[in-house]
Amino acid sequence: MYYLLKLFPEITIKSRSVRRHMTRCLAANVRNTLKPLDRRIAVRDGWDMLRVSLPASAGAALVDEVEARLTRMPGVQEVQEVREVDFSDLDEITAQVVPRWQAHIAGRRFRVSAKRRGSHDFTSADLERHLGAALLAAAPDARVDLTHPEVKVTVEVVDQRLRLIDRRLPGLGGYPLGLQGQAMALISGGYDSPVAAWRMIRRGIKTHFLFFNLGGPEHERGVREVTHHLWQRYSASHRVNFISVPFEPVVGEILRQVPDGMMGVVLKRMMVRAASRLARRARVPALVTGDAIAQVSSQTLTNLALIDDASELPLLRPLLTDDKQTIITQAREIDTARFAESMPEYCGVISRRPHTRARRDQIAAAEADFDFAVLDAAIDAAEITRIDRLAESPGATLAAQTKDEVLEAREGEDVSVIDIRPEGEREAAPLTLPTGRRLEIPFYELQQRASQLPDDRHYFLYCDQGVMSRMQALHLHDRGLTHFGVYLASSVR
Repeated sequence: MYYLLKLFPEITIKSRSVRRHMTRCLAANVRNTLKPLDRRIAVRDGWDMLRVSLPASAGAALVDEVEARLTRMPGVQEVQEVREVDFSDLDEITAQVVPRWQAHIAGRRFRVSAKRRGSHDFTSADLERHLGAALLAAAPDARVDLTHPEVKVTVEVVDQRLRLIDRRLPGLGGYPLGLQGQAMALISGGYDSPVAAWRMIRRGIKTHFLFFNLGGPEHERGVREVTHHLWQRYSASHRVNFISVPFEPVVGEILRQVPDGMMGVVLKRMMVRAASRLARRARVPALVTGDAIAQVSSQTLTNLALIDDASELPLLRPLLTDDKQTIITQAREIDTARFAESMPEYCGVISRRPHTRARRDQIAAAEADFDFAVLDAAIDAAEITRIDRLAESPGATLAAQTKDEVLEAREGEDVSVIDIRPEGEREAAPLTLPTGRRLEIPFYELQQRASQLPDDRHYFLYCDQGVMSRMQALHLHDRGLTHFGVYLASSVR
């Protein structure tokens, strides 16, 4: 038993030299992906398909993992499990083929398509006619239709061996990874960005991952998980990088200097500025985002154009015209949705009245007082991790944290509560405590000021949804400041 890998149809229409190059590239990717499983696995490239042979001692676990990896390999249209048997004449071929196809053609239109290589005393047409007659005799309610068959009975003969396809597994399609160059995908851990990155991978683009950390180590741990999963599942034939940029200081500068309505667009502009510089350093020629038209205020055509202006490199948006439900459905198909469902998506800059059609002069004025040294520092502090080492990172994701790992205070307890919301949010919805002391430290200043607070009592963090307060508390715990917790208020006014 062995496997034949059918090529993505778009590969087969390329010129002879391009097709040959793509096939060799796909063979190398298959070898790189399967070699860690068993070095005895053999891969041989051909003109219209690849052949993968497993060692005779291969167990069920190895077979299952090989099949899983092959069906997720960009460039493979179909994986066929093949068995070969000897034959001496047409009757022996018929004895093998008819029982396999009899039930499939019953009551349906069919045609026989035979391929033959080698020297035989019959032609391909002879083989097709012989098998067609035998199949009609075995299934009298079937009929032959050479033009529009419902079932295509395929038979392949190579010298004195009959090639039988026991199973057909659908492949991923697309182009072999690495053929179309490189890109850097901005990834957040939500539904959109992993799907956008996956689509680029499927089209043969070696895709690196860039993460802007807005919520501390816990935020990063969750994104690392989905990124490693995406790479391991669909692009393990190539080594790429995961780059993490500490962006909380940039968010703080935006909240201090940028007018409310412009914050979202300015944040995206700062991200693509940083992404462009980091990509150019790595000699990566394009950026990828999960933007979809009108999904949020920063993704109107007007605002997307303003975001493009801040990038030195082309911005690719493979989800641009997709509906949200379409994106979520595909996220479930590629098994990244479960990460988005268990990790709240957080953005540190949320305008109360965002501009959906910002003007260039407004953006220029909004960025006039921004201290770009903060952006430079964030870029310089970027950490690069080889993708295959992401799984080595210790710790669990936010969703896996138990309630006992972070102190929690309930409304009515005599505690010190730190309202970590930005000033505008605090003014719009003031926090009133029944008892206890209230402090006001915006989240983007908390990590710097926390160590200056007296450590003889506990401090509990408050934000509207509880997501940011928990992330910040876990961030402080990682630094050894375990006297910080989360304030849970059910009816705060």
